Amino acid sequence: MTSRSKNLLDIRPEITSARTYEGMSTEEAFQNTTLRPVIKLQHDLLMAVFSNYIAKRKNVFFELELPKQLEYIEHAVQKDTKFRNNLKGLIIGQFTVEEYDLYTQNSSALNKRIITIIKERLIHSIQLFSKPKAK
Repeated sequence: MTSRSKNLLDIRPEITSARTYEGMSTEEAFQNTTLRPVIKLQHDLLMAVFSNYIAKRKNVFFELELPKQLEYIEHAVQKDTKFRNNLKGLIIGQFTVEEYDLYTQNSSALNKRIITIIKERLIHSIQLFSKPKAK
């Protein structure tokens, strides 16, 4: 194992509830062994990136009621291609070369999993996004 791969694996959090078992699909196993730990590792960065996304769009997010904020998050991660690709890059950049090879074999399905997990993480962390104070 290269030192880069070892270093990446060493810094990932362990998620005890994310298990693999015989008969599990390759995508689900990859999700539990790679995607969930990487996304958890990148949590703070993902929150900062979304906060920046909100700010670059004139903080409209803060004027919305909760249901519309949820729609805003959904739209950002599902429909804004540039933002979506940025999010995927934050995760894929933390893969080992071996994991990247597995990822490329079924990137379409794995991209859906990445985006779904990130969307859920943003929704569950919605209270972290607060309107910046006026200067």
